[in-house]
Amino acid sequence: MTEIPHDSSRVESFSDAVFAFSATLLVVALEVPSDSSALIAELHGFWAFGLSFGALVLLWSVHRSFFRRYKIADAWTIFLNSVLLFVILFYVYPLKFITQSLVQVLGLAASNTSRVTFDAPEQLQTVFALYGAGFGAIFGCVAMMYRHAGKKSSALGLSALQTYEAFELARHYGLFVLTAGISVTVALCNLGFLGMAGGAYFLLGPLCFVHGVWSEKRAPKASAT
Repeated sequence: MTEIPHDSSRVESFSDAVFAFSATLLVVALEVPSDSSALIAELHGFWAFGLSFGALVLLWSVHRSFFRRYKIADAWTIFLNSVLLFVILFYVYPLKFITQSLVQVLGLAASNTSRVTFDAPEQLQTVFALYGAGFGAIFGCVAMMYRHAGKKSSALGLSALQTYEAFELARHYGLFVLTAGISVTVALCNLGFLGMAGGAYFLLGPLCFVHGVWSEKRAPKASAT
């Protein structure tokens, strides 16, 4: 059995630092208000910050779950994790832009705060394409990390059920990549109505549900592991 590095603590520590820095980038542009009116107006910006921060926390929890399951720190895992962290740093600004746009559409932004504007519909499509590219790259790395862990099941001492779970989660996050690909295609090809590229992400729920039911029926029995 090939030995692989199991001490992932330094990888996790470095990753947590990058996630913390990414959270800082979400709010770094906010300035200290000079009066109470400016303070009230600035607080409206925290709707967008809250949504962006929530999305970043979800990404962090996905990352944390992988390293809770598998204490692996071989070269391929470090490479994929590094790419993931690099993309997250890029992903912060499209994420912030999208959430600010959403808050503005919902009417939660104050009239005297800086507003997101588009000179042409193509600009919104470009933003969705950038967002989808980052979204797909992040979950593509996660999917490949789970697939790699499944392939290293013997070295990691995984049971048959745990090995199946690794490949199941690889497929699960692969669906995220598929959805992002659909969104990017819709955006770049200017298909459908304006904003349809964002609506593509609603496919995630049905796709993940069907995959979950399909995977559960094929999972090995616990008694057989």
